[in-house]
Amino acid sequence: MNVNKIILGDCERVLEKFPDNSIDLIFTSPPYADQRKRTYGGIKPGEYVDWFLPKTEQFLRVLKPTGTFILNIKERVVNGERHTYVIQLILEMRKQGWLWTEEFIWHKKNSYPGKWPNRFRDAWERLLQFNKQRKFNMYQEAVMIPVGDWAQDRLANLSETDRIRDESKVESGFGKNISNWVGRDKVYPDNVIHMATECSNRNHSAAFPIDLPTWFIKLFTVEGDMVLDPFVGSGTTAVAAKQLGRDYVGIDINDEYCRVAKERVLQIQPGLFDQAKYSHVARERVAQSQPHLMERAANYTPEDLE
Repeated sequence: MNVNKIILGDCERVLEKFPDNSIDLIFTSPPYADQRKRTYGGIKPGEYVDWFLPKTEQFLRVLKPTGTFILNIKERVVNGERHTYVIQLILEMRKQGWLWTEEFIWHKKNSYPGKWPNRFRDAWERLLQFNKQRKFNMYQEAVMIPVGDWAQDRLANLSETDRIRDESKVESGFGKNISNWVGRDKVYPDNVIHMATECSNRNHSAAFPIDLPTWFIKLFTVEGDMVLDPFVGSGTTAVAAKQLGRDYVGIDINDEYCRVAKERVLQIQPGLFDQAKYSHVARERVAQSQPHLMERAANYTPEDLE
């Protein structure tokens, strides 16, 4: 298998040569229906599912059992209503054996204003999470965020209920213990990701910001893991993977995109492993494969948040 390469070709055909269970994370944004016509032919909404399913069959084969597939996709409007091809795709992928584990929302903070007679500006996109099994690698400490100003007042005056696990009043099965967050400066994020769009398109019609794949690479991989983008475009996912010390494979059918992607990754020096951003399990994996990195990192053990 070609490692740390940008490969020119149709991902469906290229991946046929890849071994089973060899990829830790697939992160990609395929062409949306009726878009990127000059590059990918502009797949019609009614034909999109049949076009994409042979590719997801290969993704399912090459992904490790503990791996994750993140699909950035959004329905388009056809004849005044949202088309259902994304919903249909999810249902068909479940028949292939995928688990639709989660859905993240990318809120585009810098969307410009617009006016339409029957809808508002699209300021978000889906990032669908698929897995092969219920137990998969996930390093939540890697994406923790500052606790925020709310904690100063809220945690200063705890009630008796705040000091125990308070079950949901609607009997949803969810509960919380507010006192667990006393003294903490970081918390876990929710599934809405607030990031600006890419302002310079890097010779690509739909480039996303590097912070987007970076966030998911941190969440689902550790250093030395393998990241695949089968529609790599201008190489943003590959650049993010290299910066974080992950191996990568990028595939695209457009030779100009591949040229740009290769130039971009050649300019990147992989960053040092920041131990404080990873869980105990992640540190053990890195310690076994690359002990010299662990020697340079400070000791960090996050407390359990039960």
